[in-house]
Amino acid sequence: MAMKRRTESTFVLFDVTYEDGTQTSNRKVLTSVLGGLDGDEPAKAVIEAQDREIGLASGRPRGEIKSVSRKRV
Repeated sequence: MAMKRRTESTFVLFDVTYEDGTQTSNRKVLTSVLGGLDGDEPAKAVIEAQDREIGLASGRPRGEIKSVSRKRV
């Protein structure tokens, strides 16, 4: 019987503010996507992709993202 390896994923949490004033908290983005010269900038693209998937599943698309900020724990 093959044993499954446990993969460890590390996430960073972000707070998101939308153009219409709504907010969401604790949006997860893989740490491996972040860093480098762009810092946290790639998080916005990841969260936008998550929003598209959520909008397709729910039938209610999200608005445009105004800002993304790293959650301070």
